[in-house]
Amino acid sequence: MLDDLKYIHEKDAQDALGIAEKQWQQLDYDFQVVGSLPTEQIESVVFSGMGGSSLSALLFMSWPGLNKPAVISRDYSLPSFVNSKTLVIAYSYSGNTEETLSALHEAEAKKAQVVVVGAGGKLIEIAKQKGYAHVILPPAGQPRFAALYGLNALVTIFSALGLVGSNKLAELKNTSNFVKQATAGWAPTVARASNQAKQLAYEVIGSSPVIYSGPFLYASAYKWKISFNENAKNVAWCSQYPEFNHNEFLGWTSHPQDKPYKVIDLRSNLDHPQIQKRFQISDRLLSGRRPAAIVVNVEGSTPLEQLLWSVALGDFVSLYTALLNGLNPTPVDIIEKLKKELVQTNISYSA
Repeated sequence: MLDDLKYIHEKDAQDALGIAEKQWQQLDYDFQVVGSLPTEQIESVVFSGMGGSSLSALLFMSWPGLNKPAVISRDYSLPSFVNSKTLVIAYSYSGNTEETLSALHEAEAKKAQVVVVGAGGKLIEIAKQKGYAHVILPPAGQPRFAALYGLNALVTIFSALGLVGSNKLAELKNTSNFVKQATAGWAPTVARASNQAKQLAYEVIGSSPVIYSGPFLYASAYKWKISFNENAKNVAWCSQYPEFNHNEFLGWTSHPQDKPYKVIDLRSNLDHPQIQKRFQISDRLLSGRRPAAIVVNVEGSTPLEQLLWSVALGDFVSLYTALLNGLNPTPVDIIEKLKKELVQTNISYSA
């Protein structure tokens, strides 16, 4: 089925696979910050965003990271510590995410410093009206397909602020060719026999994936979870070592192997040595008690290459899983219905 290009084109009507194959171009894009960035002292950073928008922040915190305390807020409210020395990045791809608009309103009340990221909508309108520095993202369909645009935009912003190394933006762009070569190997035209993404999709079809990683690759595991849920409409979860060994590890001991789960381990040779041992020991101790883990040994010679390689692979696996489920991967109809009903409650930003 996954080698039938006619079937793929019929089901993937919005060409999500084409977007995934070209996502390396998002790393090459040159962003411009519109307006003046904050000049006051910054002591902490809060990223306000949901879903695919918060994913870009999670990737950014994994690489290159910050020399300031930073958190991601997926809520209508901001953490209590936010004040005039906090930089709040209000990020919504659509620009209309009600949680982010509410958080922006609170950021203003707390006199926080604000930078806005989005593709349009109310958020960009507010940024223009109030003179907030902002970055406008190009069209990419759904927010989950724009994660690398978002990462690029955040590195651009924080490089300009001097809060990440001056070489990080160049390193990000220099990685685009590596991602391009990787995604070419997972394209629809590459047969299943030579296509790792197609092979993995066949392994997980009909099950609920549970994705594990070490802390270093947790942003990627989270992206796999997002992609399985939104692209394949296939419920999935993610977690990370070593936390896994303090709770879920025991939970698996009561689950016979015939439960509808597939375990996926995202493993890196850059993981802490104890994390690598935990993967191996946990698999051995849970043998016969949970499904054997599907091990994905992440490729790449640098942390950034490994992070982006694993993120891109997850996109392709989930998209092929959608096709095996007989589904168009792009629409998220039930999410849109939820948003329309929530609008009736009139929870929104008010200037």
